Amino acid sequence: MSVLIGVDFTSAPRAAKPITVAHGRLAGEEIHLDRLAALPDWPSFDALLNTPGPWLGAFDFPFGLPREGLTALGWPHPDWATLVRHVATLSKTDFRAALDADRLRRPMGARYPHRATDATAHSHSPMKLVNPPVGLMFFEGAPRLLAAGCRLPGLHDGDPMRIAVEAYPGLLARRITRASYKSDTRRKQSPERLAARQHIVAELIAGTALAGLRLTLTPEQRTSLIADARGDWLDAVLALAQAARCARHGAPQFGMPAHADPLEGWIATA
Repeated sequence: MSVLIGVDFTSAPRAAKPITVAHGRLAGEEIHLDRLAALPDWPSFDALLNTPGPWLGAFDFPFGLPREGLTALGWPHPDWATLVRHVATLSKTDFRAALDADRLRRPMGARYPHRATDATAHSHSPMKLVNPPVGLMFFEGAPRLLAAGCRLPGLHDGDPMRIAVEAYPGLLARRITRASYKSDTRRKQSPERLAARQHIVAELIAGTALAGLRLTLTPEQRTSLIADARGDWLDAVLALAQAARCARHGAPQFGMPAHADPLEGWIATA
């Protein structure tokens, strides 16, 4: 599947902080960045999910919740779709209250259960509501994937022409550099972070980040990725690279590990 989408997600899209999307193609060893797009609201994101395939998209939000947390919450979870349908019946207030109550029941230092894939990728628990609010990202994102009828390998059999996998741009960025490369806070948007973005982009172009897959882009696109101090455009492109890696693995697993949990989900390239 050569048409690719990389998505840097937010649980509250707006003009000042949109969902950012990298559209591209996989041709041999090259990931071609065709264009970047900003989605300022949910209708534009829903329209993206319902774009006719074939395409493979990597989305930067958790697709699942940890089994341990679901058992404690008492939510139905015989399978992924049943869980997500239940979550879709909850208001955001009720969802937050349930996760807050679970957190407060747990001892300090162990207040957030993790998925197996989080341990591998060193990612945040999807039951966190702040810094970052990945729980709210699951709340907003997963029901939309289900409603759109996308196929999630290992989790849900939907349209085989619209494949969605979970991305984590930070995982790929850390394989290139441990240096911080972005910040939403203006006073932290330093020359050092600018240099880190330059390094990440250079490694993506060189093909050293993902087993020989090389990013191809225009000078203008390169400038945009490096100049964006918040890192939203670069994160979308990192997700695009993770989508390319999954496309390289191909159907039906798209790189899903053999031990992946069919409820919790899995992070691409972890």
